[in-house]
Amino acid sequence: MTEPTTTPQPAPPTREQLLVQHADARRRRDAAPLGSGAWHAAVDEVGRIEVEIARLERAMDPPRV
Repeated sequence: MTEPTTTPQPAPPTREQLLVQHADARRRRDAAPLGSGAWHAAVDEVGRIEVEIARLERAMDPPRV
């Protein structure tokens, strides 16, 4: 019998990595034409990253929030 293979999950990004991603997504949002598909995608990414940053900050001891 063969054992099922599992792919190791990557480590979650650190707060510092998320801040770099956030700055990059904001630059893409600011460079995209307002209301375009690229603008909407960047807005969604900025929001997703901000939620992740907030989740990490709430988990800190003491929380940053």
